[in-house]
Amino acid sequence: MPHATPPARSAPRAAEDDWRESVAPYQEPDHKRAVWQVITSHGAYALVWCAMFFAWQLAWWLALPLAVLAGGLLVRVFIIFHDCGHGSFLRSRRANSILGFVSGLLTYTPYHAWRGEHARHHKSSGDLGRRGIGDLWTMTVEEYLAASRWRRFSYRLARNPWVLFLIAPLFTFVIYQRIPTAGAEPRHTRSVWVMNLALVLWTLLGCWVFGALPYLVLQAVVMAVAGSAGVWLFYVQHQFEDTYWTQGAEWNYTTAALRGSSYYRLPRILQWFSGNIGFHHVHHLSPSIPNYHLEACHRSDPLFSSVPPLTLRASLRSASLRLWDESSSRLICFRQLRALRPARVRARAPAGARPRRAPPGRA
Repeated sequence: MPHATPPARSAPRAAEDDWRESVAPYQEPDHKRAVWQVITSHGAYALVWCAMFFAWQLAWWLALPLAVLAGGLLVRVFIIFHDCGHGSFLRSRRANSILGFVSGLLTYTPYHAWRGEHARHHKSSGDLGRRGIGDLWTMTVEEYLAASRWRRFSYRLARNPWVLFLIAPLFTFVIYQRIPTAGAEPRHTRSVWVMNLALVLWTLLGCWVFGALPYLVLQAVVMAVAGSAGVWLFYVQHQFEDTYWTQGAEWNYTTAALRGSSYYRLPRILQWFSGNIGFHHVHHLSPSIPNYHLEACHRSDPLFSSVPPLTLRASLRSASLRLWDESSSRLICFRQLRALRPARVRARAPAGARPRRAPPGRA
């Protein structure tokens, strides 16, 4: 299995008061480390764009590898944006908001609107009854079998890796986040429109400096790389075989954090580019911990280090997982559904009814 179930929560260190005491020392922002991260993220991102400007003058193909590097740095910028949204990166709320807005401009994400939606994700992650806010569309086996053909087709299309990790990221960051959510708070709606205006001005400036074609091509590559990497990270942080999903009174915040959020153990260079977000189990337990303290917190208490790691190689197998099977409490792929489907259809059929036979090879 790509991810094993951690030890039972009955262990003394799993008590709520105990983990709160364990994380408290790591919730304090560190000004020096925060400033250094901004220099090595935002500063490096700006330098790479300067290098792309001169590289494009020589040959367009010299600039493209730099655009890929900029995309990697933009992932790191987004993690800082993410921490600002939790109010954890800097001590000052105002400073977090300013840095969050600037980082949001670079990542095409409206700060206040995203912050509100992401806070709801943390409060409901792993709860089947509260899906749909800040997470990926995930159906249960029963929901899928009961769905219409069109809904099943839509779901399969949305979960196709080419769509999920290549098309959807660009659509989300470039188009979807330009539209305010229906019924959103006025402040969140304003956040979207202010960011849209800022992006128009930012794009016009980029076209004036680089030229329209060079800037749009390079920006598209940067966003494609950053968006795909970002969606993959978000996906694998919650979508692994024995992740945690339940609902109602059975849902538990601590269990959802430790079992429903992965400890994604990455090579050092990828851990740096991803801003330590692989320690996602610690982050979901305490969003007030800035990313530069996550690893130290993880190593500080056996409760955190007892969570089995999800390796890079094992995580690739998670890309085939599609549906939550409530009977076995695990995510399964469509190939596994084909084996389960006849029994599930018979169980759902009215007494005396003759079940329909599915065409061979279809789920």
